Amino acid sequence: MAVVQTTNPRDANWPQESADMVPALVLELVLMRVRLRARRRTQWLAHIWNGSDLNSQAALDAALQACLDDRDTPEAESAWLESAQEVETLNNRIARVEDTLNGESGAALAQLAQMFQLSEPELDLLQACLAHALDPSLGSVYGYLQHHPGRNYPTEPLAARLFGHGRRSMWSSSCPLAAWGFVSATEAGLGEPAALAVDPIIVAWLQGDLRIDAPLVGLVRMIQQRKPLDNWPVSNAAQFVQHGLDNERTVRVVVVGPPASGRRTFAASVAEQFGVLSFAVDTTEINDNDWPNLFMRAQRLAVLGGMALVWHGTGLHRRWPNNIATAPIQFMASDVGDVVQPCEQVTDHRIELPAPTLDERRRLWKTSIPESIVWPESAFDTLCERYRLSVGDIVSISNGSPDSPQEAGAYARELTRNRLGDLARLLDCPFTWDDLVVTDRLRGALEDFAFEARERSTFWESPKARRLFPRGTGLVALFSGPPGTGKTMATQVIAADLELDLFRIDLASVVSKYIGETAKHLAQIFARASRMNAVLLFDEADALFSKRTEVRDAHDRYANADTSYLLQLLEEYTGIIILASNKKQNIDPAFVRRMRYVFEFTRPETAERRKIWRQVIGELSGAESLSALDTTIERLASNVDISGAQIKNAVLASLFVARRKGEPLAMSHLLRGVERELSKEGRALGSREQERLSRDG
Repeated sequence: MAVVQTTNPRDANWPQESADMVPALVLELVLMRVRLRARRRTQWLAHIWNGSDLNSQAALDAALQACLDDRDTPEAESAWLESAQEVETLNNRIARVEDTLNGESGAALAQLAQMFQLSEPELDLLQACLAHALDPSLGSVYGYLQHHPGRNYPTEPLAARLFGHGRRSMWSSSCPLAAWGFVSATEAGLGEPAALAVDPIIVAWLQGDLRIDAPLVGLVRMIQQRKPLDNWPVSNAAQFVQHGLDNERTVRVVVVGPPASGRRTFAASVAEQFGVLSFAVDTTEINDNDWPNLFMRAQRLAVLGGMALVWHGTGLHRRWPNNIATAPIQFMASDVGDVVQPCEQVTDHRIELPAPTLDERRRLWKTSIPESIVWPESAFDTLCERYRLSVGDIVSISNGSPDSPQEAGAYARELTRNRLGDLARLLDCPFTWDDLVVTDRLRGALEDFAFEARERSTFWESPKARRLFPRGTGLVALFSGPPGTGKTMATQVIAADLELDLFRIDLASVVSKYIGETAKHLAQIFARASRMNAVLLFDEADALFSKRTEVRDAHDRYANADTSYLLQLLEEYTGIIILASNKKQNIDPAFVRRMRYVFEFTRPETAERRKIWRQVIGELSGAESLSALDTTIERLASNVDISGAQIKNAVLASLFVARRKGEPLAMSHLLRGVERELSKEGRALGSREQERLSRDG
């Protein structure tokens, strides 16, 4: 197996602009040099062919005889060139051209050789290919020099004899010319030397034109320079990059953050500290087969242009090829949880990009939507505090040109609404505080929770608060109580009050019998939800947050591991989570200890049942019906112990019974609905009780 040579582009005092070169003169000198050397080589051949023209039969015979006699040796040619009077003038011309090419006029070619560690023979071979690309008519000359008109292309043996390297090898698949794609080889036929060709990108660069390779079009784009956020660690990252440059080693800055968090803008801001521009490379559409070639072309573009590369997309997991050294400044825009493969040629420095602070969000809104300066101050403050959006999210929302803070908030919810996919379901939140019937004490506690949910964004901006609670910035509550007591409705009321979406986590999609799958799903939920502005509801939470058990088998061990992992995710989550459970006693105490709020929902008492009966009947049946049923409602509230959800269902059922009979809603219909609800619990109203209620009603 061939040993691949690693080339290093940093030795050319990178980055250095090629604008100071004289591109046209460089290529004219290359072309002149190749022509002069070809002319001299032609004279040597004529000499050993006894001065005959190759096109004559005599010359062909002479050439054949010279080959058989081995007269065309590098040593013989070199000796003749030094002593022959007829080539003295030509030798002087060649020397003058090459001196000029080695001086200021050929700086671009020298820089290219230095950046990519090209040896002298490789540089000569490159020039033979460059001359042919610049002037294709040289093909006939190349064919003449190779004794075959069909070999009208550059070859390794041709370049070796043309530039005085004898029969030594100048080309291999592992040399820098090949590794960097400067020169490509095409098989020309059995026994024929490979046809060589220079990459047009190199020709263009030597002409002063930096172009993007055709295979990179659509994958690479320039990153627009934007002002970085104040809390971004730009200086910190720049120090690590500088340390790498000082030690001639690439530092690959892995910028970790969710999509649209400004990772590429951050990278460009760091690169700007070194006076270089940044190109973003999208790895999503690159397949495994194309990866080595496209990686090389991207690195080549960065070296030729003196730029930094910012890799992003779903292909960051691929290993970097080690047959070429990388451009000195590299970035990886990595998502949370992505694995970046190590590379022996680079030193990784990981930076987790902080989210915009409250003040930065205010500035971003005003910058992105100048009209927001006239928005009502209180509504604008609410928008900034309530929606913890990333840089990209705010820019995206501004493209919709919202006319008010409320419309901007609606755009914010819509923008992040689908990030949980099939792991959660969006719940409607049609209820207000007036719809929620609970005890005064519980109502007050729920309002405290909602207040903290509104104010928490401002509070956690305080460095002292973050220092004392480094892992406690999330807001988690447990709603515990019997079914139908208002746990889900309370969650909907709070979400509506906060103007946030409410997502119920689908436990069927989360919990898996396969080892590791549950933890994977949980990680996805919390990672995606961290980029949303929403309230998460874990209904029937005891099924997921259950107590750890004594380990009897592998299943118990992995179940306990999932519980511990969920505990860790819960501690690190910065959003709002509500757990609802009918069986608080089954929840692991470790979870309960970490919850800021624990609410107990009890079955409604008489006064609460009366209020629920009146609310539901009044809204569904109208004020006239409500007034007519005043005594009936009082009797039902006082004598029938059912939950709020059962009351709603009983009224709904009774309405359809009354409609089927074409009668106004009455006690008899309501009792039918109550009976239906009680039967679900194995309970029933006795006939005497029904008779008494009907009579009193």
